[in-house]
Amino acid sequence: MARFSSMDDKCAVLHLSRLHLDDLNLDHLADSKRKQIQQLHLTYNRLSFLPPSVCFLSNLEYLDMSNNALTVIPDDFMRLTNLKTFVAKNNLLNEFSFPKEFERMQVETLNMSGNRFEDIPIQFLKMTTLQSLSLGGNRLKNIPSEIENLGRLHSLLSLSLHNNLLTFLPREILSLVHLQELSLRGNPLVVRFIKDMTYDPPSLIELAGRTVKSQNLPFRSCDLPSNLIHYLNLASECPNPKCAGVYFDSCVRHIKFVDFCGKYRLPLMHYLCSPQCSSPCSSNPQSDAESEEENSVPADRLQRVLLG
Repeated sequence: MARFSSMDDKCAVLHLSRLHLDDLNLDHLADSKRKQIQQLHLTYNRLSFLPPSVCFLSNLEYLDMSNNALTVIPDDFMRLTNLKTFVAKNNLLNEFSFPKEFERMQVETLNMSGNRFEDIPIQFLKMTTLQSLSLGGNRLKNIPSEIENLGRLHSLLSLSLHNNLLTFLPREILSLVHLQELSLRGNPLVVRFIKDMTYDPPSLIELAGRTVKSQNLPFRSCDLPSNLIHYLNLASECPNPKCAGVYFDSCVRHIKFVDFCGKYRLPLMHYLCSPQCSSPCSSNPQSDAESEEENSVPADRLQRVLLG
């Protein structure tokens, strides 16, 4: 018999976590009692499958089965027509673990972090009510291009893909027009950008050219050889508004969060004149310039890509 840690007759929240259950049977509960259960917590047990009795909790809205040993979600799971939040972190689930018709679920929050997904299940990409999808800590190598063609993820606000194996972002992700937050930290995509900030010391000619341009020193075309005139005309201004410097060939590669029409903020490579203009050791890989840019975008329209 299952032990109940708490069950309020009105609130109907059932906590059965950390009981080291191998199975769970709620058949002994009266139908009226089962109908009251809206939240069920089954974390940190020994469950290798979803107990059949759970699928008959007709009014269940929140189910947390994290930290178990689940490998499959049965077809009977589709009976949970009122389920809004399904959390199954740290299990053994993969892209083949879900019913073929899982897309019909009216789930709004789906957290499958810490499992064994190598691909995003096609069913997830068809869920019209899904607002938050968490797939961090899996084995994802790419985001399927189908994310553009199904046109059903129009409600998605948050997509967490941190700590996977992603090496690039497909442009199809721009089809998620309502997306407000995209978490990518801990992927090769991000690590490569952050670790690949190289800076070659400037040459003597570059140092001289920087001095001429940054100090706005006057000169005439007859004062310098034509090749030096051409060189000085190639100067690029440092994008950091707090820096009046310029650069020619020697610069620091860095991530810039680019704002597209006040909607998308995506990580693109940009170039700074010196390491002093960047903050590679910070937990937030944004420079002061980028922070200022972020503040200029209305908060209700700001969308971010999280790298750290």
